[in-house]
Amino acid sequence: MANVVRAALVQATWTGDTESMVAKHEEHAREAARQGAKIIGFQEVFNAPYFCQVQEPEHYRWAEPVPDGPTTSRMQELARETGMVIVVPVFEVEQSGFYYNTAVVIDADGSVLGKYRKHHIPQVKGFWEKYYFKPGNLGWPVFDTAVGKVGVYICYDRHFPEGWRQLGLNGAQLVYNPSATHRGLSSHLWRLEQPAAAVANEYFVAAINRVGVEEYGDNDFYGTSYFVDPRGQFVGDTASDKEEELLVRDLDFDLVEEVRQQWAFYRDRRPDAYEGLVQP
Repeated sequence: MANVVRAALVQATWTGDTESMVAKHEEHAREAARQGAKIIGFQEVFNAPYFCQVQEPEHYRWAEPVPDGPTTSRMQELARETGMVIVVPVFEVEQSGFYYNTAVVIDADGSVLGKYRKHHIPQVKGFWEKYYFKPGNLGWPVFDTAVGKVGVYICYDRHFPEGWRQLGLNGAQLVYNPSATHRGLSSHLWRLEQPAAAVANEYFVAAINRVGVEEYGDNDFYGTSYFVDPRGQFVGDTASDKEEELLVRDLDFDLVEEVRQQWAFYRDRRPDAYEGLVQP
């Protein structure tokens, strides 16, 4: 019998405040559960605007502890209610002066399995993230969830193949990539990089982008979120490039093992020859 996991993702427009943004995602999650989904992931810093379009100290107000903050607690309740695994990207404060771009992974019973902190932090026009975030320091965790082995890679991370590979080596079957990227900057790469990563590392990828124009800048986030399989093929259609959308797709996790046996990329790796890759 096929090992099919019904998975979901949400690309959302900013509502103007955290409470309504979280409530909207809760309703999307409940709808996904009604459609039979067993896992769902949200976009980068899902409960806030993409404030990194500016560099202003007022935006530290969006940060909260993980896992002891209010959003994580609320998502734990949602996971218990829906019986879904939930990937929850938030702005994390660890202690005074220590801030991270983080995703917490919550299992279907509401337990916190752990968190991933974004490694690669951009500092370019419209994406002033080094002003807010320290680089991630928790490695490349893969979480043993109720649906299988799930990893996370966040937005700008996707341009760096090393993390994708480490998630594969750590056993990932599905990697969620919550993002915020705007029209014209990387739309060509958006349809290229994640499918290429799925092929090179032989797992499923859930690529999530925000959608719409928000209040702190003129970035036009173009949505077009999707699931892609280990052969680099889209699973169903991509989401709209203009509208909020919930995607629910069936992912056959047996395909991961099938492709790894067929293409044998992991067998033919040459880590003994790659020493130069980690030289500064």
